[in-house]
Amino acid sequence: MPPLNPRVVGCGERTLVLSHGYGGSQAIWDRVLPHLAETNKVVLFDWDFSGGGGDGEKAAAEEEEEEYTFEGFADELVALMEEMGVSGAVYINSDDYEGGFDEPEIDAMLATISSDFLSWAKGFVPLIVGAAADNPSAAETLARTFFAMDPRVADALARMIFLGDNRGVLGRVAAPCTLVHASGDPAAPPCVGRYMEGRIGRAALVTVDSAGHFPQLVAPDEMLRILDAVLAEEEEAAAKGGGVAIVMEERGSLAAVGEVEVKGDIDVAT
Repeated sequence: MPPLNPRVVGCGERTLVLSHGYGGSQAIWDRVLPHLAETNKVVLFDWDFSGGGGDGEKAAAEEEEEEYTFEGFADELVALMEEMGVSGAVYINSDDYEGGFDEPEIDAMLATISSDFLSWAKGFVPLIVGAAADNPSAAETLARTFFAMDPRVADALARMIFLGDNRGVLGRVAAPCTLVHASGDPAAPPCVGRYMEGRIGRAALVTVDSAGHFPQLVAPDEMLRILDAVLAEEEEAAAKGGGVAIVMEERGSLAAVGEVEVKGDIDVAT
């Protein structure tokens, strides 16, 4: 199913495409959107699993036999960008790698998601937001989208994300990348950022002093400072025929990175 509820905010010459991850929706970007839209045209959308399309049960029934893949999501994003007239995109545990979870932890978590997704989500959301008691609105934003997911879809997606392994594509990322990492991220510890930085050809790791997995929710000012600096650098690179990709880590499996080809001055963040 193609992405849902696409919208364009702002009217700048440069286009930013903001994508959310597991359990989220385009609302995850609300705290940084007004600033970004002042000088950019920003494209947002909901993946079909977010519950943002309305009839989640019907969508789940229609897609019950579908196998979710990272390649499938990438194809859907490209199709959306073509439909909206956006072209020239810049995208955003083993012997030598230690991610955020080990195999027994993943097996136990997937079993809980499969048997009682809502109970799992109620415990996971405060953990992944970080300092939820100090930032209840951030936790509420994420909780709404997590609880809107159909449990069957949530289970299938969790297996794709937590059992997936895309480390092999890192060396093929051609665009210079800024990797944004939260210092207190329980899903992607600092070693994940360092691993990605060491294997992407031109990558810079920036650490946000923040708890949780979503700095755009809990540390929006710091996130905007980083984005402004990267976009200023991108303007210089675009003038010279290059581009910059912004990559936000999607847990220890390094799921968020795909092969890129620089064709213009459009940035995609997840």
